[in-house]
Amino acid sequence: MFNALVPTLDASGKPLPSKEHFDGAAVDWLETANAIVKAAMKEHGDAWKTCDDVLDLVNTLSQPGDALKRIKEIREGRKGQLQGWRPTLDKSNIPRPADGIPQDIAEHMRLMCDILVLGLQTDTTRICTLKLNNDHSSLRFPNLGVDYMIHHLLSHSDTADWLKVNQFFLEQVAYLARKLDAIQEGPRTALDNTLLLYCSSMLTGSHDATQLPVVVLGGAGGRIKSGRVLDYKEKPDRQMCRLYLTMLDKLNVRLPKFGDATKALEEV
Repeated sequence: MFNALVPTLDASGKPLPSKEHFDGAAVDWLETANAIVKAAMKEHGDAWKTCDDVLDLVNTLSQPGDALKRIKEIREGRKGQLQGWRPTLDKSNIPRPADGIPQDIAEHMRLMCDILVLGLQTDTTRICTLKLNNDHSSLRFPNLGVDYMIHHLLSHSDTADWLKVNQFFLEQVAYLARKLDAIQEGPRTALDNTLLLYCSSMLTGSHDATQLPVVVLGGAGGRIKSGRVLDYKEKPDRQMCRLYLTMLDKLNVRLPKFGDATKALEEV
């Protein structure tokens, strides 16, 4: 088992809006899936609800009538067999947050990181996206003593305060990585089993998208070699979507293309 923390993109590689994104087909699919899940829980109980079971279930959704039969086969086939990876938690190990959004920025971001880790640790999900800020954000940073200018305008400067803000964002990534690294999953840690991508849609406030700051953390279950700096600035075919295609490949999702990329990055 391993997880992926990635930006939210559609099948063509274009970013999805940060707000809720729905379309008719997605709603129809969710309604069908929800009906099947409820029927499965009623007939077989909720013990089958691991991500692997759900993946098997999804493969039957094109023929919903076969889903219950497939769930029964999955459960019966596992009887008496050794079980593989299991979540290290079956319920939350952190207190429920108070209602409302924390007004302290640092507290809010740490809380979102905690919830993200909890989702992975309980196997509630294996893919997460966490957007710390918007490119055109009006966010201010009183916790850093930078309360005189909004984030968007500050990004057009090259000042010590701008550096301080960027360091603050990176501290959240480090916090997330440390939490994952503290979770033992057999011989490896949750960080070893995670593929974490930290990136921005531009290099500076001058809207330079020709060279993007990208950090990849974790081991993806032993499929990523870490501790390296890979410079693609002078190389051809350096589309960002090649990295996304590579990440999909590490997740055993084989696609001939993604966005404007037709081949993965061999070095990653």
